[in-house]
Amino acid sequence: MRSLIYIERLFNRFGDMLGWLSSILFILLLCNVVYDVVMRYVFNDVSIAFQEMEWHLFSAVFLLGVPYAIKAGGHVRVDLFYERLSNKAQAIIDLLGTLFFLFPFCLLVAWYGIDFAKESFALNEMSGDPGGLPYRWIIKGMIPLSFLFMAISGVGLVLHSLNRIFNPHLMHTSASK
Repeated sequence: MRSLIYIERLFNRFGDMLGWLSSILFILLLCNVVYDVVMRYVFNDVSIAFQEMEWHLFSAVFLLGVPYAIKAGGHVRVDLFYERLSNKAQAIIDLLGTLFFLFPFCLLVAWYGIDFAKESFALNEMSGDPGGLPYRWIIKGMIPLSFLFMAISGVGLVLHSLNRIFNPHLMHTSASK
């Protein structure tokens, strides 16, 4: 059963990497916003591309941050009741929630999001605003990719739940979360 803990750690490293990437993108977003504000209010110069880059970066931060939130236990649930349950009951809720809600939703959005991004790529979709960003398919491609990453983080959550159920004594010594 220690192998389950090892596999869980691999999935957690993937989630940590996405969290790190999301935080780097957030710093880039911050720099972009500061640059845009300074250019607008100090130099009276507006860049449509930089404004669009703000929502592209914000989207990427959010879409890559959610898989990390799943890994870190920052996802939404009714904590008022959840926190009062035993460790095993919490693990069962996490396991069932992942299997019956998270996986189907993530796979559904990823599946249909692929066509959404492919159509944007085929049309060579770009900003409708003059001076806007080209290659809109890149940000649209982030949608199915991020939902696939959420499903991968869900696998880590399933493994963590199984470890909490079947190896509660090993979970105290492991730094899996």
